[in-house]
Amino acid sequence: MAIRRLLHATGHRYRLHRKVPGMARRTIDIAFPGPKVAVFVDGCFWHGCPQHATQPRANKDWWRRKLDKNIDRDRETTERLSAEGWTVLRFWEHESPEAVARRVAVAVELKKANGQKGATNDGGE
Repeated sequence: MAIRRLLHATGHRYRLHRKVPGMARRTIDIAFPGPKVAVFVDGCFWHGCPQHATQPRANKDWWRRKLDKNIDRDRETTERLSAEGWTVLRFWEHESPEAVARRVAVAVELKKANGQKGATNDGGE
């Protein structure tokens, strides 16, 4: 919410939970459809943050497979969007909302200035 508020306050308009084209049940957290910028804010536990991820003790193997699938799905989603010309930005939930909002705003403005050409990956991957 903090990231969204900061973006909105600076005049950046976006869509929430936009579907990823051709990928059932996958959505972009914050989407800028015009310039094709996709923002994901990944939870440390669910997406395998190298700094904060923890491993459950009970049912260890099941959880490892589940969390590995999440990471693989994130990678597939990023690759798919990038192939379709989207700039994909991934951040961890623990990152500063102000820093995230600044990086998103810069990426959106760059895409607009460059006529929306070229896809890049950036962020907390």
